Amino acid sequence: MQYLLLIHADESGWDKMPKSQQEQGMAAYMSYSEALKNAGVLVGANRLQPTSASSTVKFRDGKTTVLNGPYAESKEQLGGYYLIDVADLDECPGAHHGTMEVRPIR
Repeated sequence: MQYLLLIHADESGWDKMPKSQQEQGMAAYMSYSEALKNAGVLVGANRLQPTSASSTVKFRDGKTTVLNGPYAESKEQLGGYYLIDVADLDECPGAHHGTMEVRPIR
């Protein structure tokens, strides 16, 4: 079954970290990605641009509206994702930075 692992974190927190912590964080993500590849469960993964680069598209009353920026203010933002294919939820790996939302694919 496929699961989408959505990584939520305070995007401003990354820039406030010392460079050594950023390097450790990136190394951890690279190691995590490599482990998923080696296990043969990684379908895809990407880091997202900051919310300042996002748009919100709405369709209401027959009209499409495009707004710059995120729709909702929150402490954590979606920063990236992994798409994995594992037997069941018990095989889903955990999060080490921020919060990881795990969503099954229909």
